Amino acid sequence: MTNETYSETHQAAFDNVKQAFAPVGDAFKNFQNLEVPEATRDFVKRAAGTAKEKAADFQAGSEKVTSAIEEAVSHSVSEAAKISRNIQQAIYADTQAFFSGIDKLASAKSLNEAVQIQSDLVRSHGEVLVSRAKSTTEYLGKLVADSAKSAQDNLSKSFSKPL
Repeated sequence: MTNETYSETHQAAFDNVKQAFAPVGDAFKNFQNLEVPEATRDFVKRAAGTAKEKAADFQAGSEKVTSAIEEAVSHSVSEAAKISRNIQQAIYADTQAFFSGIDKLASAKSLNEAVQIQSDLVRSHGEVLVSRAKSTTEYLGKLVADSAKSAQDNLSKSFSKPL
């Protein structure tokens, strides 16, 4: 086969393929010029608008949840600081009472007086511990009730509108 014959055969095959796919090419040309009906365009616009509204509602809902979490954490941090401060004050008060007791013991003139001072100090410290335990129990009960109420309120605010 000569080069010229090969070229002619090649060109003939190419022309046959071109003719075979001509209807496909014409269909693509016609498809590109195809007009989309107005009802279809309206449907797509409405669907996009609805999706946009749903995305906005989801964003608003997630903002509410984030705010609720932030409020709960902020409240928890504030309460933790308050508890820490109260513990520090109790330790300071106990230290002051201890040194005051040492002063009283040092001023005792007899062994009986020292025993009496020590007894009074132990009884007084026991009363303080019972009072603190009672206050702590009341405080923790109130804190748990307030936290539960706050969590319930925050969740109801967060999920008041279905997404």
